[in-house]
Amino acid sequence: MIPLPPQTMHLPFEDGPFRMAMGLFTVPDSAWFELDARYPDDMAERARLLNDLRDDVFGVLPTAEPACREALDAIADNLTQHHPDWFARDSADLHNRLTDERWNIADPILHPLEIAARLVQEDLCLIQVTPDGPIFSAGALCFPSRWRLHEKLGLPLADVHGPVPIYPDRLARPVDRFMEKLRVGHIASRLNWSVLDDPTLFQPGGKWRKDVNTDISADNAGQTLFLRVERQTLRRLPITDAILFGIRVHNYPLHTVARDAHTARQLAGAVRALPESIVHYKSFLPFRPALLAWLDARG
Repeated sequence: MIPLPPQTMHLPFEDGPFRMAMGLFTVPDSAWFELDARYPDDMAERARLLNDLRDDVFGVLPTAEPACREALDAIADNLTQHHPDWFARDSADLHNRLTDERWNIADPILHPLEIAARLVQEDLCLIQVTPDGPIFSAGALCFPSRWRLHEKLGLPLADVHGPVPIYPDRLARPVDRFMEKLRVGHIASRLNWSVLDDPTLFQPGGKWRKDVNTDISADNAGQTLFLRVERQTLRRLPITDAILFGIRVHNYPLHTVARDAHTARQLAGAVRALPESIVHYKSFLPFRPALLAWLDARG
């Protein structure tokens, strides 16, 4: 069997003025999902969360049931087409050779969206465009970046992102328009980044922190801080017209990111450019001085 490739390192930050923008780019069908060497560990953690904390990480509105079914079929078709060494499908069953699991796709025992969440490293959310705007209608959210699924499920997107500073004024309407106009067959992607003092994948809380983390210093920030990057994808499902929103989370120890002076300067500049409201929202305050001192010493 072909071995899984190394994890891709995404570095979406840059020096210069802060800009809140969607920052979309197109990815091909073959790159819809990222499968890499972290797959065994990620999928084991996803299975644990779905088994032990299902009410926290999984939720579906009744209106989203047909879209969940379509999402599973689309994901199964994509995996078997583009990764036939790892996934095989007959009329009823999908065989995941990476985990040696078999799933009945035609008559699933588990919920279709849950099966889909046990196949890929991405969290999976469904957005349905309604006359009142896009609605967040389903989610398998095992690796949240400090938000809770059931606090957002059923809300319009503008309300889902309501607590994000600057978003209501700059991005709420453009995002709603994009959701309405996304074409079938097109996969849009974007990258979102932050720096955290916790590498845990399941992080439903932790925003708006102020208290200094005294465990982090200018000497050890490279070993105690982590660049957390979300690779997000959006694809419209042709039958139900719902949008499948994928979120792949990467955690990189800071010392593996800022390996050279240029990258260290880029990240330091990006951190300094963040508005204070974003700094507070993303909980940079507990360690920002130590982070910048560590980066400056390398840049």
